[in-house]
Amino acid sequence: MTTTDAGMDAVQKRLMFEDECILVDETDRVVGEGEKKKKMAFVTTAEVCDANQDLIRSGQLRALQPSFQIYGRRQIFSGPVVTVKVFEDNGLIRQFLEEKGNGRVLVVDGGGSLRCAILGGNPVVQAQNNGWAGIIVNGCIRDVDEINGCDIGVRALASHPIKASKKGLGEQRVPLNIAGTRICDGEWLYADTDGILVSQVELSV
Repeated sequence: MTTTDAGMDAVQKRLMFEDECILVDETDRVVGEGEKKKKMAFVTTAEVCDANQDLIRSGQLRALQPSFQIYGRRQIFSGPVVTVKVFEDNGLIRQFLEEKGNGRVLVVDGGGSLRCAILGGNPVVQAQNNGWAGIIVNGCIRDVDEINGCDIGVRALASHPIKASKKGLGEQRVPLNIAGTRICDGEWLYADTDGILVSQVELSV
């Protein structure tokens, strides 16, 4: 408990690695929602890095370069990674987001293109409803206001009004190299307002 938290009747702590935030008081008891018994300490990506220097040195834990803008209501999210590689085409992205997400994170390498948006509001709404935790896009999105109203985490390079094609071209579940980092299907991703981490294994935090 920090000095700032002391003496407060209730503080809203962001709970990383959970599907939602809950309200807790200064003794870490859940406030207002008695049916929710689970509790988790507030752990930031910065704290994860501080506590796992050996994993960083070995390359098992990597941080993406700070290239991404934050969208969506869920600023803190995590989950196992599903990888997709496309270029100015969103057919494969839409196919994945039509599936049940089960708390996974879709990581899309769009080649860093700034010429069109490969993700829009409708697929993000569908992803939210299907239980995806987040979407990382090495490219552009559009329908920003709609996406910002969705309870899901989204990261992208920028927004763009022109839509991509829907031919379904691309690769799925392949290693990606984005933001100076190699990301493999099945790894774990952790994101908050400080940045994005990728780990070879699920972290115990």
